Amino acid sequence: MLKVGLTGGIGAGKSEVSRLLVACGAVLIDADRIAREVVAPGTPGLASVVEAFGEEILAADGSLDRPRLGAIVFADADRLATLNSIVHPLVGARSRELEEAAAEDAVVIHDVPLLTENGLAPLYDLVIVVDTAPETQLDRLVRLRGMTEEDARARMAAQATREQRREIADIVIDNDVPLEDLERRVKDVWAELVRRSQAPGPSPAE
Repeated sequence: MLKVGLTGGIGAGKSEVSRLLVACGAVLIDADRIAREVVAPGTPGLASVVEAFGEEILAADGSLDRPRLGAIVFADADRLATLNSIVHPLVGARSRELEEAAAEDAVVIHDVPLLTENGLAPLYDLVIVVDTAPETQLDRLVRLRGMTEEDARARMAAQATREQRREIADIVIDNDVPLEDLERRVKDVWAELVRRSQAPGPSPAE
């Protein structure tokens, strides 16, 4: 099994890269999706978040009001740390369960938005960073996700810098390119991942 960490700043297009890797044959473990599951209504995770932040972070149907919570934590580093201390252990445990269920010869892609921030690179055989210019990130968040510029900048500022992400990268995928160029690059990366997965031992970082 080859364990690959995939990360990138918000709006970098990491989800598109993970989709293309899955189309090539990768097994995807999506930390964001798991993070939603572990705070679904009725879970101990949601109860812990409500205890920490109050019932005002609940929607009318009892689910987590993610935009409301996001507006709170991304403007306050201490409260973001509190949220992470609740959610990250739950995500980690569920991720390990899914990894253990994958085939022995699988290429497992761990899509982890905060891989850099949480010092998780050593957990993987190699790290792929999806890289874009900050102005591209900002444009996508405002134009495609409907965020205000202030909210988008706050979320970007709460993450690692572009330079910090590139420092931990074994492979960088440039996503300031047309989709067809991105598709070609991902196919090349997939060929490299398959080669490494079939090697007798872990390859050194490039």
